[in-house]
Parts: sequence; C-alpha cells; structure tokens
Amino acid sequence: MTSVTTLHHVERAYQIIKSLIHKTPVLTSQSVNSVIGGEVVFKCENFQKTGSFKMRGASNAVLSLSEEEAKRGVVTVSSGNHGAALSLAAKLNGIISHVVTPKNTQQVKVAAMKGYG
Repeated sequence: MTSVTTLHHVERAYQIIKSLIHKTPVLTSQSVNSVIGGEVVFKCENFQKTGSFKMRGASNAVLSLSEEEAKRGVVTVSSGNHGAALSLAAKLNGIISHVVTPKNTQQVKVAAMKGYG
C-alpha cells in the first residue's frame, strides 16, 4: 500500500472508491460560526456507509488489493468503525474478512461488524 502524498493520489483514490461510498454533505452552523468568530465547516461523515469516514480508507485498501491478495481475504484489529468499514467493503467485493476485537468492545459495534459480514 502506498501513502497519499499529492492531490493526484487523493483524486485517484476517489475514482477507485466512488462506487462504494456515499457523497456526504458539508454543512455550516451560524450558531457555531458566531461563537467562533469565523466559519466552521462540518464534513458529515456520520451519513457515510457504516457511519464514519473509515469506509473511505477501507474501500481504498480493499480495492487496491491484487487478485491474489483478495483471494486470501483481509484481516484487521478494531473495536468498531474500521472493522465495520472493512467488513462491508470486503463483502461488497466478494472478499472474506476477519475482524479481531478486544474483549471489551461494545456489543452494538460487534453486532454491526457481524451484520456487515
């Protein structure tokens, strides 16, 4: 996996993942802006599939696998959002995923990961 170092890399990653993600809104709040004394923008990744921005990175990772790597499946250690995102991205691409979670992971997070496959 290569690191993202230029705008070109970001644009290329977007082209790779755009079929798997939601295009989420950017919103502002006049109330927050008046308290801050400037403009604050919120990228609403809570509207993303799995509820977080992690779906973007997980999708890029899964879609960047070679055919041989994809056949072996993917594995991660996560207590929530990344595990859920990797599970869904893998499932949508017919790839087996395994998520190892700490014993104290919230059951609602475990259930979500299992639900995503």
